[in-house]
Amino acid sequence: MSTDAVLYDHPGPRAKVRNTTLTVVFGILLLLLLYWIYTKFDEKGQWAGPLWKPFTESETWTEYLLPGLWATISAAALAMVLSLIFGLVFSVGRLSDHRWLSVPAGIVVEFFRAVPLLLLMFFIFYGVPFISEQPMDPFWAVVIGLTLYNGSVLAEAFRAGIRSVPRGQSEAGYAIGMRKSLVMREILVPQAARAMLPVIVSQLVVLVKDTALGYIIGYTELLQSANTLAANFGNIVAAAIVAAIMYIILNASLTAFAGYLERRTRRVGKAPKGRTPASAPVPSLETP
Repeated sequence: MSTDAVLYDHPGPRAKVRNTTLTVVFGILLLLLLYWIYTKFDEKGQWAGPLWKPFTESETWTEYLLPGLWATISAAALAMVLSLIFGLVFSVGRLSDHRWLSVPAGIVVEFFRAVPLLLLMFFIFYGVPFISEQPMDPFWAVVIGLTLYNGSVLAEAFRAGIRSVPRGQSEAGYAIGMRKSLVMREILVPQAARAMLPVIVSQLVVLVKDTALGYIIGYTELLQSANTLAANFGNIVAAAIVAAIMYIILNASLTAFAGYLERRTRRVGKAPKGRTPASAPVPSLETP
């Protein structure tokens, strides 16, 4: 008996009818809600042509939206790389057998997970200059804040993923003489990364959206650019809708790329086409 058959019962005729009915009802309710929102905006003149005309002009994109999008991508891309490194290093540190390493790593991770991201950005942007006596670049304030917060969350994800790998995997490595660092690097971390890929992607999507908090400290990312555009043309709803669509496209692209990586790294154990595995020779049909 398969596991799917135990954990999930296929719906019968009545359940299929009920599910279809609920789907149609909720679909109709959603369409009615969207239509109600559309009519309310229409009553306020938010669909008027002059409010949307700036988006048909190249200057709007080259001076506002595309520079803001590039600023968002730049901060998010660098923060993603640093967050993954931070998460991997501190997850391994928390799993160390040495308390002098695991305890400080745990304190760092729990501290930055508990502090709100906006407060981190505020402290880095306004507090660090008191220590360094140099002005803080908003770009680095956003990147460092995103790295500390999201890296701490990813550290817990990596730690959970490493612990989820069956114990026999590491025991097999120790049995052939591998050290713990080699077992971690060659056996546990690669499997944990693949197992935790959906969680990692979800957190990276959150990271992209959290770049919008840089607006508070003056970082001219996509939200700040859309707000400046709205202030100049008086089309705040139109600018917000366009910015939201750009965020959706950016995050959907990230999710699609992660799905591509997952398919590329998946190990299915299939032999190449046209070749027979050496462990399974084809028996001869000739009589001796």
